[in-house]
Amino acid sequence: MKKELLFIGIIFFCIAFSVRSEAITIKILQTSDIHGNFFPYDFIENHPAKGSLSRVYTYVKQEREKWNRNLLLFDNGDILQGQPTAYYYNFIDTTSIHLAARLMNFMNYKAATMGNHDIETGPAVYDRFVRSCNFPWLAANAIRENSDKSYFSPYYIYEVSGIKIAVLGMITPAIPAWLPKNLWKDMYYKDIQSTAKQWIPYLKEQEKADVIVGLLHLSTESRMVATGVDEGGGEDLAYSVPGFDVVLLGHDHRPLYKKIANVAGDSVVIINPGAGGNFLSEVEVTIDKGSKRCEGKLIDVNAFEPDPDFLETFRKDSVEVSKFVSEKIAVTTDAFSSRDAYFGPSAFVDLIHRIQLDLTKADVSFAAPLSFDTQINKGDILVSDMFKLYKYENFLYTMTLTGREIQDFLEFSYGIWINQMQSPEDHLLQIVKNQSSNKYRFVNASYNFDSAAGISYTVDVTKPAGQRVIIDKKMRNGKTFDLNTKYTVAINSYRGNGGGGHLTEGAGIAPDQLTSRIKTATPVDLRYYMMQWMKAEKALKPEIVSHWKLVPEAWTESAGKKDYDLLF
Repeated sequence: MKKELLFIGIIFFCIAFSVRSEAITIKILQTSDIHGNFFPYDFIENHPAKGSLSRVYTYVKQEREKWNRNLLLFDNGDILQGQPTAYYYNFIDTTSIHLAARLMNFMNYKAATMGNHDIETGPAVYDRFVRSCNFPWLAANAIRENSDKSYFSPYYIYEVSGIKIAVLGMITPAIPAWLPKNLWKDMYYKDIQSTAKQWIPYLKEQEKADVIVGLLHLSTESRMVATGVDEGGGEDLAYSVPGFDVVLLGHDHRPLYKKIANVAGDSVVIINPGAGGNFLSEVEVTIDKGSKRCEGKLIDVNAFEPDPDFLETFRKDSVEVSKFVSEKIAVTTDAFSSRDAYFGPSAFVDLIHRIQLDLTKADVSFAAPLSFDTQINKGDILVSDMFKLYKYENFLYTMTLTGREIQDFLEFSYGIWINQMQSPEDHLLQIVKNQSSNKYRFVNASYNFDSAAGISYTVDVTKPAGQRVIIDKKMRNGKTFDLNTKYTVAINSYRGNGGGGHLTEGAGIAPDQLTSRIKTATPVDLRYYMMQWMKAEKALKPEIVSHWKLVPEAWTESAGKKDYDLLF
């Protein structure tokens, strides 16, 4: 009997050895930053869309027929914000199973990592959403309050063909710099370096992982935010913490594929598919007699037609969202565009100012164009137009700032927006040529170009940053502007929590003091209140309500026209 058992054991050992001695390849596919782009239609701009999960699925289904269980599909977060397809199931239809969960289950995702815009929807949304998914959502560095355990799953193990693949998820730890605490009230965020150093040895020693994949909602490069936290640094992490074989990135919307050698001399694949489902990350991991080889590439999803089964399965959802965005909420007598907002007061940004001042009765309003290039047409204003006017699910705050802090806030804003002109031939705006497309773009993010309403001021473009803004003594509400007086300011939650650096780097307020400056906060997003305000108004005439200008006008007008042509 013992001989028979020994003989059987030897046979099983030989079979296992022969399997592992053959080369085994696993294909990994990754989406990231989909931002509600599920269907081949843009529900905001009302025209066919590029990318989308409907096209992604065409390629996934094709590859799955070839690879079967050896194909793993992952997502890297920021799927719950952007297009009205996500907003509708976040906040309007809150009883159905979330569309994004049903889509991802249908596509057979194996794991996903939370993104900052997923957290932005609030726990009522993301907790409901996660419970509806047939796969784990990851974020090893999002820790439950009063605990050392992850709020979501820290990692996921997938075993195929005798190979154990460990997927470690992490989210950008900069969320406290952007989002109010009530949206992440039951968690805090650890830095990515210490989190990786904690989990990688565990995955190797305890889980016996053959391959370690980082599914990281981080930008490729390091970018410090107002709280002194790095929101990205994915490539530096891949280099400095040995153990990753593949690092899947997202967050910064920049498609990328590269291979690096880490500090231990091992090869690491780094790949980012960008945003909107236009590209798909593809990595093949081959295990051959103990050695590992990883190769990747970006798949252009727009080369594929939308999958008909996908479209038919979710046709009713598409119809529901179409009805939602087609609802009329007001009428405008004229068209207005975000393009005008970069060259002086504009009806586009001033509508936001009007609403914020009316809702809060604040002394001063701060606002920026959140969409780089969009227009609201003359005639009916629809729900879809509100996603053009106000792109993000920010809340509306009122905060207490001194006159000096208001001025320094504006100095910071125009310091990252306006160029210092030495002659009429210089650029008015801080723009640079994009070498890949030969077009011009802003050096800094245009959603950080805040102007103010409620005060009158000039911006002297011949002066260096920090010395440009001159504010009149008389305010629009009749008060006197004084640098030492405290005022109530209407501001969105992203900016109020330190986003962009206007309050911390600009006004010099310590990050841990921002919360104490908040007087009021809306319970739901500002876009909702904008829609209610417009429904009450019924008819709108786009108009200028802010009082500021760029000087000397003889220079700025001609330079502005040239920069306009270069940008648009």
